[in-house]
Amino acid sequence: MRLVKKPDEARRLARTILSDILLYNQAKVKEGIEKDSLFDVLTEELTEGRKYYESMVDEEIRHATNFFNEAVVDVLIKQAGKIKSEIW
Repeated sequence: MRLVKKPDEARRLARTILSDILLYNQAKVKEGIEKDSLFDVLTEELTEGRKYYESMVDEEIRHATNFFNEAVVDVLIKQAGKIKSEIW
């Protein structure tokens, strides 16, 4: 297994992981947005996704960037903007 050493590849990997989390957990994402408990509802999935990301991406890139957290916002939260919620 080769480690990702290019920032653009690391960013894509993070977005892919979060896209998979969204795809396979749509009901949980909807519930989490509606009840403002997204991180509680998806704790296990996000932890597993982060561990996978960290196992695949070179340590230097991980420490110099925030791609996983950016993907959480861009893929999970922004995409869920159409879900009715009191948080927006």
